[in-house]
Amino acid sequence: MKKYDAIIIGFGKGGKTLAADLAGQGKTVAMIEMSKQMYGGTCINVGCIPSKSLVNSSHMAIVKNLETFDEKAAFFAEAMAEKERVVTMLRGKNYAKLADHPNVTVYDGFGSFVTDHVVSIKGEAGEEQIEGEQIFINTGSHSFVPPIPGMKEGGRVMTSDGVLSLRELPKTLVIIGGGYISLEFANFFSNFGSRVVLVQRDDGFIPREDREIAAAVQQVLADKGVEFIFSAETKQLDEDADKVKVTLVTKSGELEIDAETVLIATGRQPNTKGLGLENAGVELTERGAVKVDEHMRTSVPHIYAMGDVVGGLQFTYKSLDDYRIVKAALEGGSYVDKGRNLAYSVFIDPSLSRIGLTYDEATAKGYTNIKEVKLPAAAIPKAHVLRKPVGLLKAVVNLDDGKILGATLFCEESYEVINIVKLAMDLGAPYTVLKNQVYTHPTMSEALNDLFSF
Repeated sequence: MKKYDAIIIGFGKGGKTLAADLAGQGKTVAMIEMSKQMYGGTCINVGCIPSKSLVNSSHMAIVKNLETFDEKAAFFAEAMAEKERVVTMLRGKNYAKLADHPNVTVYDGFGSFVTDHVVSIKGEAGEEQIEGEQIFINTGSHSFVPPIPGMKEGGRVMTSDGVLSLRELPKTLVIIGGGYISLEFANFFSNFGSRVVLVQRDDGFIPREDREIAAAVQQVLADKGVEFIFSAETKQLDEDADKVKVTLVTKSGELEIDAETVLIATGRQPNTKGLGLENAGVELTERGAVKVDEHMRTSVPHIYAMGDVVGGLQFTYKSLDDYRIVKAALEGGSYVDKGRNLAYSVFIDPSLSRIGLTYDEATAKGYTNIKEVKLPAAAIPKAHVLRKPVGLLKAVVNLDDGKILGATLFCEESYEVINIVKLAMDLGAPYTVLKNQVYTHPTMSEALNDLFSF
């Protein structure tokens, strides 16, 4: 049986970064990945990179002002080919970075625990077992598919993985689920020229967000032609060779919609099934994620986990930061998963970015001396230069110490500006630092001068 200093199950952001780090220290590393199409993890292959490639191409589709659906479909095919080129290139680079390292062995197959130190790998060549002094779980997550009568996943009904591999632009796309993934797909498919219908069980749009911001986002998407159906249950999916008939139960009764493609976007779940965690004594949370402490250590001291498999926010940069926590734990450092400010961005037009608390959340947490500030995107000169003077920026400040409690930026390039707010919050700087900062002009970031000018 081959023995390694470290076994890493899952080729995601945290795992691959840790593998390169440990190998650079002279340690022997086994990297196990079940799919040759997933080197580099979810983000590169079926997540942020392919979807953002399509977001970018969809902007070009608007600029081209294509008239017929056939023209739009042809451009969509070109966009999908470009997406595949980018993904294939990055996947190869990620594989080579580890496979070419003399201290790393990449195993293609499904890894599962036999004991707390022994992992079985089942691949095309059969099964073998390897032993590791330390083991790291970075297996990511998968789309949750609810049991809908008549559903046959893999045909015209698919999750985001399948939609990102489409070759033909659907004339009508029905999206079941109202989360952030849904918004991005609704946005860029409407840009490409599809009729998009977004179906949500709840009666409130993106309920985690500030209500004024949520209303602004919904209006922008509606202006693009996105249709919204709230408080709706999906009763039945009937698929034939040409379409899927979607039967919904709404407050007004049953409603039927014919669609070429149906996207199931009802959330994601940690990939723990079949890992044999019980054989190693690794505990799970009530929600089925790997249970870890603030050092990303599981219930077994020499086994760690990071990324989507531990639950919580599912972002590649969180997985990267989880790696930093694991690295600190291995080296006796003090960096832990406690009080991290994690921002997120939704790449719609314009983009929606958020960090920290909304006004209502701050109030619920017991803050009493707070101030909410806001600024319309139309007040930002650069927004007009970019021809995107729509949106709204809001922030919450604790007047007791001047610190920023949170910010929601619905404006062009908010995905860049939010990082400045995050840095100020991480440093514990008062809002006046952003208010009085000298920004280059014209930029979207200079909006922070006005947003915090009170």
